Amino acid sequence: MISEHAMKIKCFYLFLATLFISSTLVGQNKTISSKNKNERDIAAAHKVMIIPFEPRLYMGEIDMNINAETKLSAKEIKYKFRDGINEQLFKAFKNSGYLVLDLMEDTARYKKDLAGIYQYLSYDYQKIPDQTKYKTPEKEKDEKKIEKGQLAVETNDQARFMNAKLGNAKLVPMLHAKFKTDIFVFVNQLDIKASGYTTPGDLNRGNTNRLITVHYTVYSLDAKEINSGVAEQEFETDLNNPKKIIDKYFSKIAANIVMRVNKGLGQSPQ
Repeated sequence: MISEHAMKIKCFYLFLATLFISSTLVGQNKTISSKNKNERDIAAAHKVMIIPFEPRLYMGEIDMNINAETKLSAKEIKYKFRDGINEQLFKAFKNSGYLVLDLMEDTARYKKDLAGIYQYLSYDYQKIPDQTKYKTPEKEKDEKKIEKGQLAVETNDQARFMNAKLGNAKLVPMLHAKFKTDIFVFVNQLDIKASGYTTPGDLNRGNTNRLITVHYTVYSLDAKEINSGVAEQEFETDLNNPKKIIDKYFSKIAANIVMRVNKGLGQSPQ
């Protein structure tokens, strides 16, 4: 039998072990809570404006499949996806604690504002930035050389995206003055590729899935490009319902973009 003294020692060590585990868990919870609180604080300090892509900047390789199943016209498909990506971005930013204004929320009301924004936008194909160590893409210089007595431009197979450039430095301050927004998310282009798509330089191996690619640029109030690039998501070859594509896959793309914006703001001076 265990003596009373040994039992007391055993109970004492058990108490210490329990106390240590409890302290560790509390510490972990405080760390997680602190991290979430910091992200919420950053989000609460900002109001986001979501600008939809221009209708001409849509490439849908599965529109015929969607039409065969849903009888939606090409225009209806394009506008459902245009509205859908903005809707999912709105939800994702809202769920992260941001105030949000979606210019697709009331197309009649914001029609003139959209036309004015598009008027001052230009687009440039640039190398897709590395999101693990994001740097604002720089304008590339064409490398020219002489071949057989003629001037030739070197090509580069590295993947590129459609980046939005502000043609008027006053655009952002004007939007802020009118809407009190200070983060501007430009959806520049939407591509939905059929199965068999390939990445640049990988022409011989097609993919069995389909691919959604959203090209986007995010500006802060000082017209600084805090994040840009593409957000992509593969989906099944037999899925031809726009609402299901939007709800299941656009939502993942939107969450990814919000995560990158959070990271960009966290690294920027507040």
